[in-house]
Amino acid sequence: MLSFLSQRCCCNDFQLGPAWILWRFGYSARLLKTNHYRTAASNTSSPAVWMLLAQRSGRIPALFAAVQKRRIFTMPETAQDNTNPELYSPHPEVRGMTLLNREAFKRTVVVPALKVKKEIVHTLLKSLKHTVLQRPGLKRVVEDPEDEDSKLVILDPHKIPEFSLGESEKEVLKQLHVSPEVSKYNLELTYENFKSEEILRAVLPEGQDVTSGFSRVGHIAHVNLRDHQLPYRHLIGQVIVDKNPGITCVVNKTSIIDSTYRNFQMEVLAGENNLVTKVKENNFTYELDFAKVYWNPRLSTEHGRIVELLKPGDVLFDVFAGIGPFAIPAARKKCVVFANDLNPESYHWLLHNCKLNKVDNKIKAFNMDGRDFLLGPVREELRKELTLAKEQKTAFHIVMNLPALAIEFLDVFRHLLVGEPCSTAVLPTVHCYGFSKHENPAKDIQERAEAALGASLEGRCSTYLVRNVAPNKEMLCITFQIPADVLYKRPCPAGEPAPKRLRTCKAFTEEDLQS
Repeated sequence: MLSFLSQRCCCNDFQLGPAWILWRFGYSARLLKTNHYRTAASNTSSPAVWMLLAQRSGRIPALFAAVQKRRIFTMPETAQDNTNPELYSPHPEVRGMTLLNREAFKRTVVVPALKVKKEIVHTLLKSLKHTVLQRPGLKRVVEDPEDEDSKLVILDPHKIPEFSLGESEKEVLKQLHVSPEVSKYNLELTYENFKSEEILRAVLPEGQDVTSGFSRVGHIAHVNLRDHQLPYRHLIGQVIVDKNPGITCVVNKTSIIDSTYRNFQMEVLAGENNLVTKVKENNFTYELDFAKVYWNPRLSTEHGRIVELLKPGDVLFDVFAGIGPFAIPAARKKCVVFANDLNPESYHWLLHNCKLNKVDNKIKAFNMDGRDFLLGPVREELRKELTLAKEQKTAFHIVMNLPALAIEFLDVFRHLLVGEPCSTAVLPTVHCYGFSKHENPAKDIQERAEAALGASLEGRCSTYLVRNVAPNKEMLCITFQIPADVLYKRPCPAGEPAPKRLRTCKAFTEEDLQS
């Protein structure tokens, strides 16, 4: 219904990204100064560099406080409060709601409109495409109840301050012979017209952070809610289901990741209680039980990066294989693959996904502790392959993707083999993942790897930033060829006792290597 009201409104619009982006870029940008460090393109973008410069100038705390301050706003008191910049905020009475009531979100707002003859509506929409209403789920053109030969074109109130057209808009209307008079239209909004973040901002207590983001795993949305959001967790879950087509289940992590099997306890917040799902990554399909195995969609790029390093005929040892995101693409690339995981459920889904992707005859799968896998199948295969020929063309890669513990397994490579290397060119390349909260994460992870190996990696390793896990916590991958003096134990010359401190005459048993 068209309403001619005496009052005018002033609408100011601003948009701010989540405040945590400051932290992410701030802490990731400091990594740019480390030696032998490579980052993904997204982490060397201009915002990241700007943050690094801002950090050095000491201005971050004030800026961060300013952004936080602007993210807090007061909900409008009535539908007619047209001076409020948050014109599309739900009704203030929904504040504190813990059980979703969609009817409570109904609201009427006043927006500008133009009366236009039917035959030129399409032309006008094209000419004023940046001025007309662009809100999802809302019609830009409605019937004119007072004139059946005309339509009402709804304009964006944020683009038409004080219901007054700019000179460029007036010129367009003049050319189309349309009256520049702006009418006021009562627009009814319902729950369906609000975005997830708008709904959650209106419901959660004022001044508290709103988290509407999640990781998608097939039909499952995985959220990590903070303590102040827990009373609203079921409402948050239902909003995510409602606003995201294809999401039929929302879960919240209720415990930290168990570093033994890399899974965690979770609570179903909304939707069906079905955690067996299917995902697609890098043109491969994986099925899994999200409650029992580890899967992180944020690692898709890293999985692809490692596989790109492999060539047909190379040998891949995947020590902590999970359900196969490294192993299966490598097998499809005609590599020889040995894949292992300690978690029986991961092993089950690894075998299942090998069949699903038709590489089950190209992967040798194991359900062992990572240390036993390295001391057993890996050592045996290296012993056999590395002594076949001096001109070995095959490259050997060992992937160790268990960031919480993988570096602690590197000591296994000390004197894993006996004899002399045929060629340094065929020494295995290790890709080992780890977390770091250090001021210089690249240096930190290199020093920890060197301590485990008992040898320096200076000048013979590279460190890659995989992702920022949390403020001041990075996930990295250190890549290096195992030094020959680490991997090989030289045999004792016949009749010559070895120095006691080296203990090289006594063969190392498996138990010695594990201690």
